[in-house]
Formats: sequence, C-alpha cells, structure tokens
Amino acid sequence: MAGTLLFRDARVITPVRTWARGWLLVDGARIALLGPGDPPLSLAAGRVIDAAGLTLIPGFIDAHAHGAAGHEAMDATPNALQGMARYYARHGVSAFCAATWTDSGERIHAALSAIGEAQGSQPDGATLLGAYLEGPYLNPIRCGAQSTKHIRRADRDEAQAFLEMGVIRQVALAPEFEENHWLIETCVARGITVSAAHTAATYDQMRHAVSLGLSQATHTYNAMTGLHHREPGTLGAVMALPEICAELIADNIHVHPAAMRILVAAKGRDGVMLITDAMRGAGMPDGEYEIDERTVVVRDGAVLLPDGTLAGSTLTMERALRNLIEATGQTLDTLWPCSSLNAARQLGLAHRKGSLEAGKDADLVLLDDTLNVRMTIAEGQIVFGAQA
Repeated sequence: MAGTLLFRDARVITPVRTWARGWLLVDGARIALLGPGDPPLSLAAGRVIDAAGLTLIPGFIDAHAHGAAGHEAMDATPNALQGMARYYARHGVSAFCAATWTDSGERIHAALSAIGEAQGSQPDGATLLGAYLEGPYLNPIRCGAQSTKHIRRADRDEAQAFLEMGVIRQVALAPEFEENHWLIETCVARGITVSAAHTAATYDQMRHAVSLGLSQATHTYNAMTGLHHREPGTLGAVMALPEICAELIADNIHVHPAAMRILVAAKGRDGVMLITDAMRGAGMPDGEYEIDERTVVVRDGAVLLPDGTLAGSTLTMERALRNLIEATGQTLDTLWPCSSLNAARQLGLAHRKGSLEAGKDADLVLLDDTLNVRMTIAEGQIVFGAQA
C-alpha cells in the first residue's frame, strides 16, 4: 500500500486497553487500522517501522504555548510560528495553539493575523491549530507577568474584531467582571472555549461564569484566588466544579508535586490538561529574553521578571507528563489523556484528535521507557525522529 506507514512491535495505548505488543497502520493523514500482536500477513505497507517495544500514544496537544527556541507568537511572523512548531515536534507535540500576551489591540491583531495565515500543517513541525487569546481582558491584581499597562475589560468592537478573524480557539479572561460576561456567551456560541485566567473570582462568581459557558481554568493555581475553607475562591471552584477542565504547568516550579497530586485527586484524569505555557527562552541557554517591552531572565529552567514573578516556562510536554506521573504515582496508561485527549475535548477536536482510534488523525508519539521522545507524527507525516 503506497503512501502508508506501519508501526509494528509497539506497546500501544488505546482509550479502551493497552496492548503490550501491537501495531498501527497510517494511511495518508489518518489512522487506518490498529490491533494487538502482529499485523495481519495480508497487510502490506509502503513503509514499516519496527518500534522494538517502544510505546505508541497520541501525539501531545499543547493548547497553551507562547513560544520556544527564541521565537514567540507575538513576533507575528511565519518564521516564528514555524520555529515554534519544529521545536514542539522534537518534544512529542503533534498539535498546538499559539498563545498571545496582553498587549495593544494592534499587536494582538498582528499576532492573530500571522497565526491565521500559518494555521495548519507546518514543515517538520507540529500542526498549528489556531490561537489561544490570553488577555487582555484580565484582572490587574492577578496580572502575573501580563502587562498591567494593557489589561482592560472586554470592549465589544475590539473583541468582536478579534473573533471575526476566525483563528481563536480559546479565550482566557477574568470572569468576575460583568463587562466580560457577554464575551463568554459570544465565544461559547461560536464554539470557542473560555478559560478563567488571571482572576480574583470568588466561588460564586466562578459558578455564574460556568452557567454562561466557561469550561476551563488557565494554569491552575497560578494567578488565581486560592482555596479557603470559608471562601473556596477560584481554585476551590476549579476543583469542585466538574464542568471545568484544569490546565496545569507541571514543571515543579509553578506547582509543587503535592499540589499536582491534589488536583488530579480532585479532578480525575479527565479533568486535568497539561500545558507548557512555554515562552521564547524554552530550548535556549540561560540568559535574558524579551517579552513585549520588558526583559525576563531564564535561570535553571525558571523564567522570571526582575521582581521574581514567574513569566511563562521552559517546560516541554514530555517532561510535564513525566513530572505528573512522578507526582501522582499513577502510570502512563492512566494519565496519557492529560497530554492529548483532554485538550482535544476542550478544543472541540476529540472526533479527530487525541486518541489512537481508526479514522482519527494520525497524530502519534513514540516514547521510550523514560518518556524520551523517539518519533513524532503529525497528521501522518514524520516530523521528528531518526527516520524523518
């Protein structure tokens, strides 16, 4: 079968079961067939890859990533987005959303325009799914590394213009402000996921936002009101409300391993979504890097503003998954949805992506026993690996 790719002798993790020894056939951009044991003798393929016992799982989906390898989405250039896509593919990511920062309307528009033009398959890189609009409609008292100079409430003309570009898949905003409520409802009507971000929302305010359609929490624990036994706050709502999927930066810097364990215990494996929140310095040497008009320092894996505020991460998705497994004591067989399927669900793409099933996009990652990435396939194309 010309144009097909057959993986054999792989440990294959499916939504239903794990095959200690199995096979998977890719035909074009889709998974055609898969099964346990050896592939049928009648099955021929244009190319055969002997996985030699390595583990095959869905390619990682990083739904919230700002940059890497010296590039960021806010650079608003095709070169930056392609550079990010290539870097992510080396770390098992088959698809990602490029995230914007809080900035002027003109700069955000330029970034969204570049993402729209580049959207789709990338040369030797992860597929660009669209944009993650983080801000500018946030709460300045929980700004984190977001620029307070540009934080504002949701202006209808500006926000509608952003949405009309047709590239935004997720909007992260502070849901406690009434001026932002119309945007929650408008996004949901358009099939865009809304996430609570950089927020001081109370538990009741979060419940109201969920009633409007909010269904996600941006980098849980970070830049949100913490849990108190008399006012559960934003974090309490994230943990208690099943409608909310919790993003998690599992780098052991933003969130302590014990807090990761608590979150998974509260939400279950289907309620936690690993992200990197990676910025320009990911994959780069320690040193100083620019974000908007400010400078951050990358040191020992942490990204810091001069006042010590965390400003994104240098995390990669395979490290995030490894850290979550170590923090919880659970297995890859249990936690794999946190790196793919849960994001696909939040993005409305679970019918196409996020699990190894016949008919879905051939987004795959081949891992060794310590979760090092050996090969990444994005929509049927080998975008990283010895045979790429």
